[in-house]
Amino acid sequence: MIPAVEALRRLREGNRRFVANGTAQPRFADRASRAALMAGQEPFAIILGCSDSRVPAELVFDQGLGDLFVVRVAGNVATPSQIGSVEFAAAQFGTRLVLVLGHTQCGAIAATLEAVKGHPIEESPNLRSIIDQVRPSVERVLRDPHIEDPNALFREAVRQNVQTSANHLRSGSALLKRLIQRDGLLVVGAEYSLETGIVSFFDGAPPGT
Repeated sequence: MIPAVEALRRLREGNRRFVANGTAQPRFADRASRAALMAGQEPFAIILGCSDSRVPAELVFDQGLGDLFVVRVAGNVATPSQIGSVEFAAAQFGTRLVLVLGHTQCGAIAATLEAVKGHPIEESPNLRSIIDQVRPSVERVLRDPHIEDPNALFREAVRQNVQTSANHLRSGSALLKRLIQRDGLLVVGAEYSLETGIVSFFDGAPPGT
């Protein structure tokens, strides 16, 4: 079992390689690597990320097959099925780091902002359920009188949404809460920049990591 702080270090180092175009992973895993994983998996980090095609966690963190247990959903929201997936990996594989990964220019945030302002996109009940999950974070930012610039508001909404999902994982699951208290599970929030490729770890990361 890899401790959470060591797992976080691996993600940071992998992202630095990604940004520098210095990947350590082969473009495609060879047959021997795939065969070695037939016996089981031991992912060192769980990623709850957005479904956006521009933010594939394995590439962003320069990791290979079997390294990450990735749960992706538009808006990186923590609904019961996503929380259940995180619970499964944490309990089944002993993974001790959970990372909630948002990103700049998030479409789910943009759609929710439009909906809150009274200009909803054509939405199905299923899409509306995602917007409803994101809405509290967006409304919280809109109530802040100190944020007037639209770009700053959007950036803060992305981060608030990450923090909301991270807090849902920390407090909305008895299993995860127990692992946090007794077994060193760490839930961290981060944001990926589409512009630079850099991941900023801003919520729950221990000082100095």
